[in-house]
Amino acid sequence: MGYKILAINPGSTSTKVALYDEERPLLELNLRHSTEEISRFAGVNDQLDWRRGLILSALREEAFDIRNLSAVIGRGGLIRPIPAGVYEVNSRMRYDLRNAQMKHACNLGGLLAAQIAHMAGVKAYIADPPVVDEMDDAARISGMPMCPRKPVFHALNQKATARLHCERMGWVYEESNLIVAHMGGGISVAAHKQGRIVDVNNALDGDGPFAPDRAGSIPSSELIKVCFSGQYTKEELLKFISSKGGLVAYLGTNSVIQVMERIAQGDQRAKKVLDAMCYNIVKQIGAMAAALSGSVQAIVLTGGIAYNEPVVEYIRERCSFIAPIAVYPGENELEALVTNALVVLRGVITPKVYK
Repeated sequence: MGYKILAINPGSTSTKVALYDEERPLLELNLRHSTEEISRFAGVNDQLDWRRGLILSALREEAFDIRNLSAVIGRGGLIRPIPAGVYEVNSRMRYDLRNAQMKHACNLGGLLAAQIAHMAGVKAYIADPPVVDEMDDAARISGMPMCPRKPVFHALNQKATARLHCERMGWVYEESNLIVAHMGGGISVAAHKQGRIVDVNNALDGDGPFAPDRAGSIPSSELIKVCFSGQYTKEELLKFISSKGGLVAYLGTNSVIQVMERIAQGDQRAKKVLDAMCYNIVKQIGAMAAALSGSVQAIVLTGGIAYNEPVVEYIRERCSFIAPIAVYPGENELEALVTNALVVLRGVITPKVYK
């Protein structure tokens, strides 16, 4: 009997759950939540008990007793910036997750893990949350002292995919230089320098390439004019940046598959906008190459959009001169969570303390 690990990844419209016996998946579920279900709750925190009930009910339907668990690990939330690694969920972290300034379903990951772990009599962890901060000081300075650059990105998948590629190539991650581009609803492009992510765009709050539903970097003076135009509220503009921008704002959809279908039917506007998104990605990859002084061993593409061959080919044509392109489609976040829990359970590493 090996270690039994429950991994939890809450998103805005789903809660993804995986049960593993060591490296062997026993169960993977995607518990989808309709708009009607979500709208019953005033805020994200109010969904905690409901989502916990859905997870426990799903496990009971599979005849799994949570008392057989060895650990529970959740996707990390938008807590204060911390170094990469595995953290045990403690009271300070639970408080910060409940009171996070940025409201997002990922904040429920550590809380759900803690509640279920308590019921099972085991420990709860998070790993590589979106606020992992290993950036060089030069990357933080924006040009306006009151607006420092802050990393909010797909740290879990970035780190896991970078390590996976190094393992397959026979490299040591802590000795390697990579550029990793996670391409999903948000897009983060990071410079991995000998085990540290020394620069990365904020993939949530308006920085870097625009994405399926995020605005990315915007011309500052134009944004200020829009802010004072009287046409939009503060809340509406924040939604444009984090969930109503990008492809959604131009084309009314956040699905790259749908955009490709429209292009195949001759929609030239759809082609122009998708090309622009890809163009912004390659520009960001070029910027990260400069951050690494041109010493790049590989450019790694991951996330759901990496399944889209035309997008991958666009990037390959324009960035292969920098370094070889490797493609790892999908998010693979549940598997990454399990891997991080296993190294703790096996005593390979000691979990860090959130202070």
